[in-house]
Amino acid sequence: MNNSTLETAIKTRGRQFFDSIRGEAPSVFNKGFWTGKVMDWAMQNEDFKVQLFRFVDVLPYLNTSESLSRHIEEYFSGNDSGDIPAVLKWGAEKSGLLGSLATKVMGKAIRSNLEGMARSFIIGQNTKEAIKSLAKIRKQGFAFTVDLLGEATVGENEADAFRDSYLELLDALVAEQKKWPPLDSSGNLDWNTAPKLNVSVKPSALFSQAKPVDVEGSVEGILARLRPIYAKIIAMGGAMCIDMEALKYKEITIELFKRLRLDPEFRDYPYLSIVLQAYLRDTENDLNDLITWARDHDVTFGLRLVKGAYWDFETVQALQNGWPIPVWTRKPESDIAYERLARIIFENNDLIYFQCASHNVRTISTVMEIANELHVSDSRYEFQVLFGMAEPVRKGLLNVAGRVRLYCPYGDLLPGMAYLVRRLLENTANESFLRLSFADNTETDRLLENPQITLDRELAAEKQTSPARAGVTPFKNHNLIDFTIPEVRSAFTQAIAERRVSMGGTVPLFIDGKDVTTHDTLTSTNPAHLAECIGNVCQAGTAEIDRALEAAQRAFPAWRDLSAEDRANYIFKTADLARKRIYNLSATQILEVGKQWDQAYHDVGEAIDFLEYYGREMIRLGQPVRLGNAPGENNQLFYEAKGPAAIIAPWNFPLAIACGMASAAIVTGNPVLFKPAGTASVVGRDLADLFRDAGLPPGVFNFVPGRGSVIGDYLVEHPDIHIIAFTGSVEVGTRILERANIPKPDQTHVKSVITEMGGKNAIILDDDADLDEAVLHILYSAFAYQGQKCSACSRVIAVESIHDRFLERLVDATTSMKIGPAEDPAYAMGPVADAKQQELIKKYIEIARQEGRIIVERTVPENGCYVPLTVVADIKPEHRIAQEEIFGPVLAIMKARDFDDALAIANGTRFALTGGIFSRSPKHIEKAKREFHVGNLYINRNNTGAMVERQAFGGFKMSGTGPKTGGPNYLHAFLHERVVTENTVRRGFAPIAEDDEWIE
Repeated sequence: MNNSTLETAIKTRGRQFFDSIRGEAPSVFNKGFWTGKVMDWAMQNEDFKVQLFRFVDVLPYLNTSESLSRHIEEYFSGNDSGDIPAVLKWGAEKSGLLGSLATKVMGKAIRSNLEGMARSFIIGQNTKEAIKSLAKIRKQGFAFTVDLLGEATVGENEADAFRDSYLELLDALVAEQKKWPPLDSSGNLDWNTAPKLNVSVKPSALFSQAKPVDVEGSVEGILARLRPIYAKIIAMGGAMCIDMEALKYKEITIELFKRLRLDPEFRDYPYLSIVLQAYLRDTENDLNDLITWARDHDVTFGLRLVKGAYWDFETVQALQNGWPIPVWTRKPESDIAYERLARIIFENNDLIYFQCASHNVRTISTVMEIANELHVSDSRYEFQVLFGMAEPVRKGLLNVAGRVRLYCPYGDLLPGMAYLVRRLLENTANESFLRLSFADNTETDRLLENPQITLDRELAAEKQTSPARAGVTPFKNHNLIDFTIPEVRSAFTQAIAERRVSMGGTVPLFIDGKDVTTHDTLTSTNPAHLAECIGNVCQAGTAEIDRALEAAQRAFPAWRDLSAEDRANYIFKTADLARKRIYNLSATQILEVGKQWDQAYHDVGEAIDFLEYYGREMIRLGQPVRLGNAPGENNQLFYEAKGPAAIIAPWNFPLAIACGMASAAIVTGNPVLFKPAGTASVVGRDLADLFRDAGLPPGVFNFVPGRGSVIGDYLVEHPDIHIIAFTGSVEVGTRILERANIPKPDQTHVKSVITEMGGKNAIILDDDADLDEAVLHILYSAFAYQGQKCSACSRVIAVESIHDRFLERLVDATTSMKIGPAEDPAYAMGPVADAKQQELIKKYIEIARQEGRIIVERTVPENGCYVPLTVVADIKPEHRIAQEEIFGPVLAIMKARDFDDALAIANGTRFALTGGIFSRSPKHIEKAKREFHVGNLYINRNNTGAMVERQAFGGFKMSGTGPKTGGPNYLHAFLHERVVTENTVRRGFAPIAEDDEWIE
């Protein structure tokens, strides 16, 4: 069959399909019902749609009439359009007894209707309801696959509960399925080919520690709970399908499927399927790989092909992280891909049982006609649609194809609401086939149009040429790490092995462009294996500081007078080198300070960002600015470097923060004396090598590690130091401020001191917080890199009504985390930086034991600088654990009466660095923006990981003096502002500039 003949057949079948269901509409679009009215308005009003879907999402958490009423007011009272469905016309103007009663009545009505909407998409909240629904579905002539709702398991107890829920459902179905006659079959199988029982499983819910950086551990963790489910399904003569979720789980899911299919216990059982998503650009490669694998191992399998349900998430995730967008960005592209993949599947129908999952009549018609063209037996494919959606489509399918399976979610309404939101988004999207077909009444010919024609038309409409941009390209953050790429994971393994070979020798100073050795050395060790030497680092004394300052003074005039562009080019070259060495630089941190792979990589990425951003900022600041516009004079403001800078860096972000401070000084024209933290001196030498290899002139960057007791005060107080940039503890920072502010007798300037100090950072949990999100984000905020970030969450302040539920889930999550050496990606938490840090944190754990109630105290490896991950509850605002910075994996849980009380507690320390809230109350979010007094506030996300330019970082009170790093004002601290005024009048003649204020 040629393309023209096939296209004609597709359209003929499609028209017949539409004719058979003409006049019908899915219940979700029926304007005679409450749901239809709401959906109709949502499709007409984007603002209302956003508010509605957000309200649906939060509804399960609104357990009191007061909370429900407050949220209804916040979400809907501001929308005064008369077209809103009557049940949502609610305002805050009601008062008194009648108003209160009316509010409760309205609230109950809205809850009832929205819960009813959610129930229409699920087959039941318990097994009794589910079994009743499944029996009805089969009586109507449909097969089913049942899926247990709930994708977010934060801990292993929850994963166990998810497994047990599946087993419980299967137990309930053992007897029931025997009562169901097979569909269109003379035997015991539906359609003579498929088991009556069919179960779909989301793998990530079966192992809370699943992550793409650890494919092997994730697969084994999931398999441990999936095997008993599959074994039971086989014993019942059923079928199982492994669902595909977000892209980060794709490799894990495919490997899981392969292992289960080839497992000797299950290999001879053919009813195992996997899902592929047509909207992913790589799906064709995945399909061909599965076909090759199946032929090599002589096995068959089932394949459900879907368009994909995470398009928005995958797109936003990629754009935020700087990754290539993994999905087709135009709807017709996904449709084209689906048709192409369907043909490949049918061409291999001896191996693959095809489960076509789509509501799109064009797609369905294409699949049926390709099957006819290739003479594929009806027994080799079926169609699948979602329960509660596209009722006319499933009815028409049943009439023309006969083999229709409904995808049937089952479970509690709370995860059901999240599922509902996804379904509503699909239904109301502008390009939704169901919306176009049944709400917008699009012409049949357009609905059945070949998607390639649709795509060509869209591309032609969008085609335009963008003017070329001159000069330096705009700043762009370095891409975050993507562990779904196997080559990325292998690069880490290789880099760690290579660094181990090269480490352990003498690490010299670097002064005036030359290596300098000293007799005094400090041995840097691996905190996970203290016997492993990372390097013997030469220590500077006062003589070396004098030598470095002399070199800096010599270099200063020429470096200061170099153009901003030329200085920036050195910085850009350093960034290029760091990009090329990123895995090697990461490996140093993994081994020297115990950073996990992602933490180390992002540290280097942030260093690159500082270099790129500050280089561009200096080019901007390097252009003189005219002040005022009075005729007859020219006033110009410009910037000039101050003089040699002392850069005193911490060990927790040993490359990023050090590079940020140093590059800011260098690019603004100030030579640098860089003193790294002793714990991270080998990483510090990596930075010195980058600047050396970038070709910085001698004396511009000097690497002078040394003992604080020997050179600390000497460096800070030295009269030739003009700038001190420090990141570290409050105690050291305030000492620097004190000593730097006292000029020496021969000192000719006031020193600029830039300090970033500590934090006692709090995250507030509002009564409506999404715990699926909050627990995981808090886990990352508190325990990523062992809580050794100045931005790390050390206090969670939970509103009373949500406190206990949060605590239960947090305990499960924290007891499920794996603890071990950072070089092994299976471990979520590793050792702290050194033995001194270890002892200090242990002392605070004992204080926590005295002040509160220890609810988690993990057992940790005996060898190395490990401390127990600790969670302490019942902490009061006045406790030391609530007030003092710990810099380790110790999390205090505090209870607040309400949101206002939580804000007061959060603000009640001497620090003001970072904070966070998890809330779905618009008014509370706005209040937090005004009244949560921290330098960086994060709403509904983790409170660490500030990115250059996007989240300029820094606090106030005792958290630092500013300005914010990675922001537009940071370089000002390293520069003098100068203004030159020139009188341009000569003998009554003055040149006229266009911006003189009297020119019209």
